[in-house]
Amino acid sequence: MDPEIITPAPIEQFDNKKPENIDVVETTLNTDAIDYASLSIPELLAEFERLIEAEDKTEMHKNADIIKSCFYKLLKKDQPSSAPEQEAPEQLQETPEETAFKRLYTRYKVLRADLLRNIEQQKERNLEEKQSIIEGIRALLEKQEDINHTFPEFRALQIHWKEVGPVPLSRTKDIWETYQHCVEKFYDYLKINNELRDLDFKRNQEIKEKLCEKAEALVEETNVVSAFHKLQKLHEEWRETGPITHELREPMWERFKVSTTVINKRHQDFFEEQKKQQRQNLEAKLILCEKAEAISRETTDDEVNWNRKAKELEVLQKEWRTIGFATKKENQKVYDRFRAACDQFYGEKRGFYSKFKKEMQDNLALKTALCEQAEAINMSDDWRRTTDQLIHLQKQWKEIGPVSRKQADGIWKRFRSACDVFFTRKAEHFSKIDTIYQENLAAKEALIRELDNFDSSAATNLTAALRDFQNRWIQIGFVPGKEKERIQNEYKNLINTHFGHLGPGTSEKRNNFRPSRGGRPDEFRSGRDKLIQRFRQLESEISVWENNMGFFAKSRNADKILADTCKKIETAKKELAELEAKIKQMEGNE
Repeated sequence: MDPEIITPAPIEQFDNKKPENIDVVETTLNTDAIDYASLSIPELLAEFERLIEAEDKTEMHKNADIIKSCFYKLLKKDQPSSAPEQEAPEQLQETPEETAFKRLYTRYKVLRADLLRNIEQQKERNLEEKQSIIEGIRALLEKQEDINHTFPEFRALQIHWKEVGPVPLSRTKDIWETYQHCVEKFYDYLKINNELRDLDFKRNQEIKEKLCEKAEALVEETNVVSAFHKLQKLHEEWRETGPITHELREPMWERFKVSTTVINKRHQDFFEEQKKQQRQNLEAKLILCEKAEAISRETTDDEVNWNRKAKELEVLQKEWRTIGFATKKENQKVYDRFRAACDQFYGEKRGFYSKFKKEMQDNLALKTALCEQAEAINMSDDWRRTTDQLIHLQKQWKEIGPVSRKQADGIWKRFRSACDVFFTRKAEHFSKIDTIYQENLAAKEALIRELDNFDSSAATNLTAALRDFQNRWIQIGFVPGKEKERIQNEYKNLINTHFGHLGPGTSEKRNNFRPSRGGRPDEFRSGRDKLIQRFRQLESEISVWENNMGFFAKSRNADKILADTCKKIETAKKELAELEAKIKQMEGNE
């Protein structure tokens, strides 16, 4: 809440002339008391509570707004410039100290209302008492006693007048003018001797000269509000001081009024500037309200957008704290409006995260089920079927939404590990087969070298030699698919070179010439089946690699892994095209 603004009210100069209107308010600041600006928040709360509990409520009334101003300055200063990072920044929080202060301030306002009511009642009693004093002076005017008896009574009434406190503001001027009139009538009517009257005038003149000097010193005071309230006390003393000689009354008042005018003008300018600044603050806060309301109206189902909007609202809240108070009439309203926009946003944000959390829990359950399915089949030796099943599970995994960050890495590692177990076993299995094929290739190349060095002229039985080479060739087994055609052609050419001259009825001729359409040798059939088996294996591996590329993006070395995988896929597709061409050629030669 904004501190109350002290506004000037009219007062009068009290002398024998008709007073002019001068600004006045009740003194609400006590500049000679405790330096509240040097106290901490707990000390301010303790001091405020002490004033409230004190029997004399005057000090409480004078210093409450100073304590309030100092408290909120310290509270604003103690607030952190940036809130720690969190998942969902919340609205402006009310501190325990602020809650305690508001509770004390509510008690103060109740006591202050009672105090002001008692003050007004006391002013009414003072009015009656001063009216009684005036009647006493009038009674003296009707007495025919000696001056030595009358004047002491008059002086006692004057002293009593000064002792009586203030009266209601609406009656201050009338009661003072009536009193002053009666005093002057008393002086004139009793025809006091000039010496006694001059002594009284001289004493009053000295008092008013000192009041003028004090007022002139206040003109130089830098604290405008303090100077203004001190001036009000000087005016109270001025009107309680008796008259001076007639020729000095006007000049003395003009001197006092010059300082009064300057101080009042500075005081008025100060509060006009304060009001202007408060209006500007109100406009700035209204703009922030509109921005906050625009943010709270936006709806989204994206966690990233919620976090972005929350950061935008945090920026507005920080900017709000840098803006001073708005006008007293609008400050609480604009604060409530901004607070309502923040509350609406954070309420919707909590609703989103509550729903989002439920969805993530459901996603976690689904992904856990996929992990269990993958773990149940990852030790299978049915390579083709299990590969298809795991690929299907991986596709399902990609279709399931996110889980909480705390659990995302763990559940992903579990699923990835279950898949890796199978594909590692599969790779080791086919790696062993490749090793056997490489060994078969080396054996067949050794046999080709032996066949190349064979001397058919020295052989005693070519048919037996041909059968021996052929049996040994068949027993060796399969070689890598990309080497099969080359090694087969070399073997066939050498067989034709050494044994092609044998007759068509020999077993050698039947084994080395292209088979007829009426028959299919076992080697031809097994070679074609091997090509088809390799073709399907490559298709499966390419499918697995392409599917896994979507998962590699989450790993630390994603770029390198993706590059290596792309290279493998490209090489495999080339081999796939070569295998397809060979299979078609073999089928065309059947």
